[in-house]
Amino acid sequence: MIIAAIEAGGTKFVCGLLKADCTDYSAPTILARTSIPTTTPAETLAAVAAFFAAESRERGGVDIAGVGCFGPVDLHPASPGWGRITSTPKPGWSGADVAGTLRDALGVPLAFDTDVNAAAYGEFLWGAARGLKNFIYLTVGTGIGGGVFSGGDLVHGLSHPELGHVKLARLPEDAYEGGCPYHKDCLEGLASGPAIEKRWGRPGMELPPGHPAWELEARYLARAVAAYALVLSPERVLLGGGVGMRPGLAERVSVLAGEELAGYLPPLTDPERLSGYVRRPALGADAGLIGAAALALRLCDE
Repeated sequence: MIIAAIEAGGTKFVCGLLKADCTDYSAPTILARTSIPTTTPAETLAAVAAFFAAESRERGGVDIAGVGCFGPVDLHPASPGWGRITSTPKPGWSGADVAGTLRDALGVPLAFDTDVNAAAYGEFLWGAARGLKNFIYLTVGTGIGGGVFSGGDLVHGLSHPELGHVKLARLPEDAYEGGCPYHKDCLEGLASGPAIEKRWGRPGMELPPGHPAWELEARYLARAVAAYALVLSPERVLLGGGVGMRPGLAERVSVLAGEELAGYLPPLTDPERLSGYVRRPALGADAGLIGAAALALRLCDE
């Protein structure tokens, strides 16, 4: 089974051709991959289609496809807007028909979900959430998004979970008003990569480990994780993304989340349980791409 997998991000589209077995859901093998800058919808999606056209000719074609896309996106199968990006702050992408355009270009059945739901599903099958029925995958980078796995499956409802846009109480020492164009001081507005850069004048990758930016970042993320623990009761929180996977951040967020909960949630009063509550994804930077392939494998059951 050859899968066209796409992690469609606001900064870049990571595309891969993967081989997997539909009968045993074995971990896929990446045969080829590329990264395409996210410019305009027409230019970006055309480049994605061209990559797969070239690669599939060499390997005898593509069987199924999976796309994990930045959002918000319309995930209702019966909706005329299914597969489209909705109210994104990404210029030019509101209303972009990502799923439909790629399905037509590839000519194969295509599974479509959010990028974080894709990564969550990949971690459930082959990563740091194996054996769990309730967990959260939170990515912190250009934006902040979260995939929720509850009762053994991905959560969908009115739309899809928007964990990055929960409102937080701003820390007293933080003068930054927040950068979200919709909510100002939601989690994304206070703790995303752009928020770090606007607050400190330099991107996070240029800030050393002891910089106060990282303690502030950990405290905001811990405040959000504590709220998720109370509302969704996840057994684990995976912290991915360019900012989220910074060494030491997940461990610090675990400790501070315990402080935020102040002994209220009994399972997390155990220091050993708390120490591993927030952790990095086992699939690392490939979580989104492999997760998109995991979404495609769900088509085998249809």
